[in-house]
Amino acid sequence: ASDHCRSRWGRRRPYILTLGVMMLVGMALYLNGDAVVAALIANPRRKLVWAISVTMIGVVLFDFAADFIDGPIKAYLFDVCSHQDKEKGLHYHALFTGFGGAMGYLLGAIDWAHLELGRLLGTEFQVMFFFSALMLTLCFIVHLCSISEVPLTDVAKGIPPQPTPQDPPLSSDGMYEYGSIEKVKNGYVNPELAMQGAKNKNHAEQTRRPMTLKSLLRALMSMPPHYRYLSISHLIGWTAFLSNMLFFTDFMGQIVYHGDPYSAHNSTEFLIYQRGVEVGCWGLCINSIFSSLYSYFQKFLLSYIGLKGLYFTGYLLFGLGTGFIGLFPNVYSTLVLCSLFGVMSSTLYTVPFNLITEYHREEEKERQQVPGGNPDNSVRGKGVDCATLTCMVQLAQILVGGGLGFLVNAAGSVIIVVITASAVALIGCCFVALFVRYVD
Repeated sequence: ASDHCRSRWGRRRPYILTLGVMMLVGMALYLNGDAVVAALIANPRRKLVWAISVTMIGVVLFDFAADFIDGPIKAYLFDVCSHQDKEKGLHYHALFTGFGGAMGYLLGAIDWAHLELGRLLGTEFQVMFFFSALMLTLCFIVHLCSISEVPLTDVAKGIPPQPTPQDPPLSSDGMYEYGSIEKVKNGYVNPELAMQGAKNKNHAEQTRRPMTLKSLLRALMSMPPHYRYLSISHLIGWTAFLSNMLFFTDFMGQIVYHGDPYSAHNSTEFLIYQRGVEVGCWGLCINSIFSSLYSYFQKFLLSYIGLKGLYFTGYLLFGLGTGFIGLFPNVYSTLVLCSLFGVMSSTLYTVPFNLITEYHREEEKERQQVPGGNPDNSVRGKGVDCATLTCMVQLAQILVGGGLGFLVNAAGSVIIVVITASAVALIGCCFVALFVRYVD
C-alpha cells in the first residue's frame, strides 16, 4: 500500500511513523497494563480480567507493528539510496538489528530488582519499557531528520525535491558529497526514485492509478517466477530459523541440562531447568552479537562469493550447526554453535532484499532500453515486493506455531525442534542453489 501513498511526507515515512507509534503504544500496554489497571480498578476479579485483556491487546498491537514495519523501512532505504549504497544500507540494517537484539537480551537478563534504577521505577518491566521507549523515540527522531522522500505526486510529474536546511553542503564543483545520494549539479538532492519518475512516463501514469485490493492481488498473482522462488526460499529460511529460536531455551533446559519444567518449583529438576533457560538466553545473546558482526563483514565477503554464495552459506551453516546441536547436546559446544544462528539471521535480513534491488535494477534497465514497453511491468513497486517477503515471515510463524507443537507431542521430546530446523535449512540450501535467480 505504501507504493501508492500520496502524503506530502513521502510514501514510506507515514507508514513507518504510524507503525512506530503502534509499537510504542503496544509496548506500553503489555509492560505497564497491569499497573494501570490496578490504579483504576479496585475489584480483584474485574482487575484480573482487564489486566489480561489489556496485556493481550498490547502484545497483538506490538507484534503486528514490529513485524510489518520492516517492509516500509526496506522500501524507504531502496527509494532514497543509490544502487551502490543499497547493499551497504542493508548490511548496516542487519548490523543494528543484531546489536539491538543483543541489547534487548542483556536488558532482560539483568536483575533490576536489586539495583537502584529498578527500585526507582518500580519493577523490571518499567525499566525495560523506559529504555525501550527511549531508544525507539530517539531512532524515530533520527529518522525524521534523515533523507527526505519525494512525494508520489512529484515523482509522477518528474518534479525534483527542493533543497532543505538538512541537505548536505555543496562541494567546490557544485556537487553534493553524500554517500547515499546521487551527485547532481542543479543544487538539489535528486534521489534515484525521482530520476525514474522523470524518465518513464508509462510508470508515472501507473503511479497515478488508485490502489485497490484487486490491483494489489493482481500484482501479487502476476509476480514473475524469480520473485516467487525468492519468496519461497525466504519462507523456508524463516521456518527453519523460527523452529529453532522459538523453542531454543526450552531445548537448553530439558535436553542440554536435563531439567524438568513439569516438576515441583522447589525441586532440583526444576531449578536445573531454569538454569538451562538462563544459559539459553545467553546463547541467544551470542546469536545477536554474531549476527551484528557478520552483517558488517558480509560486504567484504560479497566481492568474493557473491549473493549466491552468501545465501547458500547462511542456510548451510545454520543447517549443520543445528544438526550438530541436536546430535551432540553439550553446553559449551551449543553456545559456540549459537554463533551460526547469527549467520542465518544476518543472511535472512540482507540477501533476499539485495536480490530484490538487483531484480528492480535489471527491470529498470530493460524498460529504458525498450521505449514504449509494456507499462504493466512496472505496476509492482518495491513496497509490494518488500511486503511480500515480510508476509513470508508471518506465514513461517503460522507454520511453526501450528506444526511444531504437534511434532513435539508426537516425538515426546523437544530435540525434534532442532532436528526439524536443521532438515528444513538443508532443504533450503538446495532450493536457493537450484531455483533462486541471481543477477550477474
